[in-house]
Parts: sequence; structure tokens; C-alpha cells
Amino acid sequence: MEVTSQSTKSSRFKVTKGEPILGTRIEDNGVNFGIYTRNGTSVTLEIYEKYYDETPIFKYTLDKIANRTGDIWHVFVENLTSGYYYGWRIGGPYEPEKGHRFNPNKLLLDPYAKVLGGKLDFSDYSIYGYDRDSNEKDLRISSLDSARSGLKSVIWNCKNYNWKDDIHPRHSLNDLVIYEMHVRLFTISPNSEVEHRGTYKGIIEKINYLKELGVNAVELMPVFSFSMNDNLNINPLTGERLKNVWGYNPISFFSVTNNYRYGLKIGDEVVQFQDLVYELHKNDIEIILDVVYNHTAEGNEMGPTLNFRGLENSVYYLLSRVNPRYYENYSGTGNTINSSHYVVKQMILDSLRHWVSEMHVDGFRFDLASILGRDTKGNWVGDLSLLKDIADDPILAGTKLIAEGWDAAGGYYVGDFPTGWAEWNGKFRDTVRKFIRGNNGTVADLATRIAGSPDLFERRGRKPYHSVNFVTSHDGFTLWDLVSYNNKHNEANGENNKDGTDANYSFNHGVEGETNDMKIIKLRKQQIKNFITILMVSQGLPMILMGDEFCRTQLGNNNTYCQDNHISWVDWSRKNKFADIFEFTKKMINFRKKHCALRRDRFFTGKDIGGDGIADITWHGVEPFKPDFSYFSRSLAFMISGDDYIKNCQEKDEDIYVALNAFDQDLIFEIPKLPNGKKWHRVVDTSKESPNDFLEDPLKLETLKYKVKSRSSIVLISQ
Repeated sequence: MEVTSQSTKSSRFKVTKGEPILGTRIEDNGVNFGIYTRNGTSVTLEIYEKYYDETPIFKYTLDKIANRTGDIWHVFVENLTSGYYYGWRIGGPYEPEKGHRFNPNKLLLDPYAKVLGGKLDFSDYSIYGYDRDSNEKDLRISSLDSARSGLKSVIWNCKNYNWKDDIHPRHSLNDLVIYEMHVRLFTISPNSEVEHRGTYKGIIEKINYLKELGVNAVELMPVFSFSMNDNLNINPLTGERLKNVWGYNPISFFSVTNNYRYGLKIGDEVVQFQDLVYELHKNDIEIILDVVYNHTAEGNEMGPTLNFRGLENSVYYLLSRVNPRYYENYSGTGNTINSSHYVVKQMILDSLRHWVSEMHVDGFRFDLASILGRDTKGNWVGDLSLLKDIADDPILAGTKLIAEGWDAAGGYYVGDFPTGWAEWNGKFRDTVRKFIRGNNGTVADLATRIAGSPDLFERRGRKPYHSVNFVTSHDGFTLWDLVSYNNKHNEANGENNKDGTDANYSFNHGVEGETNDMKIIKLRKQQIKNFITILMVSQGLPMILMGDEFCRTQLGNNNTYCQDNHISWVDWSRKNKFADIFEFTKKMINFRKKHCALRRDRFFTGKDIGGDGIADITWHGVEPFKPDFSYFSRSLAFMISGDDYIKNCQEKDEDIYVALNAFDQDLIFEIPKLPNGKKWHRVVDTSKESPNDFLEDPLKLETLKYKVKSRSSIVLISQ
């Protein structure tokens, strides 16, 4: 049937019933549209020629019977092609105290849109569903038309990309070395020496650097569409408006952000992202996305109406059972996605499938993933939740799944995730930091963390490599700041230094911040080498933060989500200034990759598995087989047998001995004697200057005693 619209240009468009498929499906003769709403009473589709247009070239109000199947409203528009812009208007009750916030004055984004056109400014009153000038606040509906805001969905086909011979590297989990990075911050500095700074293309220009470092997986901080302008705070030191640069406030779960696009052509962000994936794969590097499915940029009851809130507020979000006007806030950002509802579950699964099938990503790290394991009442249900559905999904099979096992509502479920999930190990981070700082009472727990945290993961058949070990991440101090500051310095964030964690377990070694004192600098670098050593010899999956390999600093700011400037930009001049740390990190990564004994596929037993007279792991102190796990101990040694079958290992490994001394005095360690005439050879001594801190040609020990200097570590191998 042909319809009449507001523009003569629309005469070429005709509509038919369509099919109940969410999002858009592009066909030879037109486009099928589908949207979900249960309590909406009217649904209108509008088509625009440009994202900044305020008047559509075509609009159609869907018939409640012909264009509706269940709660999915659908229509097919003939003669329509990709590249046009569109949005939905949903009429219905505006009753916030009953959980309904329908407002037909708001042009809503399609949750399934693959591309969003234009920019979003949170100071624009038109995007809010309520009258911001009213004393009734969010209880008074807004009459402003948000079509003028400039943010619209784009009809786009991601399947046109030519993937050629692209193959997922499919590294085993226990073989991964993850590099956590931010697309923009990684190369935006003028000294990054790339042509396309701060973009997807910029990372491509740095692939040879990543290969030199030795990492085989990059974990990108959020690339879902988000607005950098949703932060209204002011930097009190400069008077400048702050930004949301990290991207942990998604607008859409299917569209890649254009904030990292090179050029102005809308949709190029998709192609450039696909180019990045293709080039990483060609160089045997996997790509893992940090994904945020726990909340959206719509925020609390005072936030804007962009899509979910205007489509079906009471389904997409967890609302207060006392007063549905308000939102449950397990995320700490104003709202919480209702991931236990079937429609929302399906949307998240569809999103993950899209990123795997159309964008070829290799895995996901789920921000505040414990929220996805809660039911509608906020109870942890783990194996009965969306988490289990994700792990069992056939399209996602072989995909890396990594969880942040805590949330902002006090939930901490590290080790409790369903089979198939790996998890960020916050206990590893905190214990290693405390030990290196010199805290008492840490040695026993350190041994557990080094062994792959069996107390957390040796359940339901899980493996050591399900523990993602890290010392630093985007959230907190960098490695250099961890040894340079006693306290956080977040004054520039405009929150009176109250934001960011106080549990840093850091130590400045005599001076707060930067210094020219060479003794302090030497000790700080030595401590960083200790951190890198422990990370790389521990069972589990290691992750390092971008720039830590050459002592990147954020000047003591441990929450740089709003700093798009020199504070958070990776300063590539430090790669030359701290070339010794870069070389040490590179060598330790390579050492880990060469030794299967450090990448075991099962937990230690303490027994002689290989029959060489050496248990798979033994613990020691300054004397062999006498570890000191007492409260005041600050040292630990252990030996790993190389004569043990390990999956993907072609042959038996060398035995490895590690001694860690966090005391402020030297200790002499007596090293266990090896059977079969083998001798110990020194590879690592973090107390020594480069290049003697890591010997490419290991030095044979002439005695079984070794003086491990204060605050230093050694690594020996048998030959």
C-alpha cells in the first residue's frame, strides 16, 4: 500500500506489513524495520535524508494490527536503501511513578542500529523526556522535539566488508598475554609518531610495536557508541569542561563509536574498525572488546530519553520496587539494565553475536559483569542467569569471555562465574601490590595467587587460566604511579578528589610524584621489574596496561575517565627515557611464552607428576622446603618442575626457581639441589641494571646460595 507523507520526495516509498525482526534488514527492494514495545500505544517510523534534518522525508504510523506481531512492531519500506537516517516515535502513558516514560516528541534511536549519525550534547534540552524548566522535574513531560538534536540511526549493512582470508588466531587462554588499551589515548599524543592519531587506523600503525612487545591480544576499552559530551563537570584547575573519554556510558550496543573515526564520512567508523580487526588478525593478535551491558547513558530519572527509556522503560531497566519512578543503581551510574528479562537477554546476545559474526572480534571483557548474574530482585543467580546463556551460545563458541566479577552495589563474585568464563582477579592485584609495598601478612596469600588462585577457580572444572592476573588496569594508578605516589591526586576531575579508589596499596619510596633523585628512580624501576616478574611467572592469564612497559604516568590521577589531555595520553617519549623497563618487560613476556611450565592447563598438586623426583611445585624460604608463611614474613621462593605434561607444550620444560624478597634488607637464599646433574642458571635479578637484570644467555651458578638484594626478585632455570 502506498502512503502519503510530509514531503513529495517520499512518493517513491511504499510500505508493506514487514516481518517481526528487530532492527533493520536490508533487502534488494527495500528495508525491513522492527522495534520492541509492550506498553506503547502508537509507533511511528520517520526517515531523514541527513542527520541534522529536523523534518523527515517520510513518516509512517504503524497499524496496531497489521504491523504488530506480539510486542514487535514491524514494517517494510520499499525502494529504501542504506545510508538514510531514521528514528522511532512511541506514544503511550507518561507516568514515571508507574514506570512509564513514553513521549512521542522524542525521536528514538533504534537499539539495533549499526551506525549512529551526528553528535549528542547532553546540554541540549530537547533530548530530555521531561521539562527541565519545570519545578515538577521529571514528572512534567517535555514538548520539545528531539529530532533537532542531530543524533539519528543510520540504515547500514555491515556485511559488505570483504574479509578476504581473515582467520581468528584462536590462541589458547593459557597462551594469551593481554594488552589493555584505549583507542584514542594510545596514539593521540603528537609524539606517538603515527599519521592517524587517536583513531582505529592509529592502532594499525602501531601493530609492529605490539608485536615487538610480544603481546598477542589487545583489549580495547569501550568502542560502543558513546558521547564524550555527557560529562558536565568543570576542571577547577583550568576552567575547561571535562569529557567522558573512556566511553563507559554506552548509547547503543551494536554501533561502533565514531569518536575514533578518521575523517568525516559517516559509517567509515565501521569499515575502519573492521580494517583494524583484519590487520590485527593478520599479525596473529586477537582483539577483545571491553563491553558495557550493565547500564546505559540514559542515567537516572533526570537523564535524557535516547532509546530504551522511551521504548519500554519498565522492561529495559531495573526500577525501584518501592517507587518505579526511580532506578536501581547497581552500576553506580544511575541505572541498571534488566538483563534477566528475556527481551533484554536476547538483545545482549544478539549484540555479542553481531560483534563476533560481522565484526570478527575474538572476545569480550564484561564491565561490572556481576550485574548480568543478578535476577530482577538483585539476587546473584550465576548459573541461572544470562551469564550461562552467553557461555553456552553456539555462535559465541570459541570466543574469550572475561568478567569483571564485582559491581557498584557491593556484589563481589570472583570465582563464582559459570564454566567457560575467565575473570579479572582483583585479589591477585591487591595481594601483589601489598607484598611489593612491604605489607605484613601477605606471603601465604601471595603463594595462592602465584599458583593461579585455586581457592577461587578450582571449582566446576575451571583452570588456572580462568584467572586474569593484573597489577594495573585503566581503573586506578599506572604502574609508575603505583611506585611514585602514596595518595591519589584527582583534583583536576572536579570532584574534590573524592572520586577514584583510596585502596591503592601504593608507595612513593620517599618523594610524592616525580623526582630527579636517581636512587629513588632506581628503586622505583626495580619495584616495577618485581611487579612484571611476578605477573609473568604466575599461573593464570597476564594482562598489562598500555604504557606500563615504559613507565607511563598519569601524575597521580587514578580515575582519568574525564581527562582527554596530557594526563591520560600515552607519552611515547618515555619509551626512550625508560628503555630499560621496556626491554625488561619485553624479555619477561618472551620468557613466559617460552616456558610451558608458566602456562599450565591444570592446578598444581604438590606431587611428583613427571617422575623426575621433583613435585610440580614446591615452596621455599631462605632454606629449601621451609617457606615462611608467618605474619611478619616478606619473602617467598618456589620451584616449578618442567617435567610435567602441559597441553600445547611440544616438549618438557626447564625447572624454574623464583625467589622474592620484599624486605628492606638483603637475604641469602639456599637453593634446592637439582637431580640428574642439572645446574641452576640465573636469568633474572631485578636488583641489577639493564641489561644484566635479564640475561639472554643465562649464567650458571657456582654455588647453591644466592644473595637476593632488598626489594628484588630472581628467576633461575635448570640446564
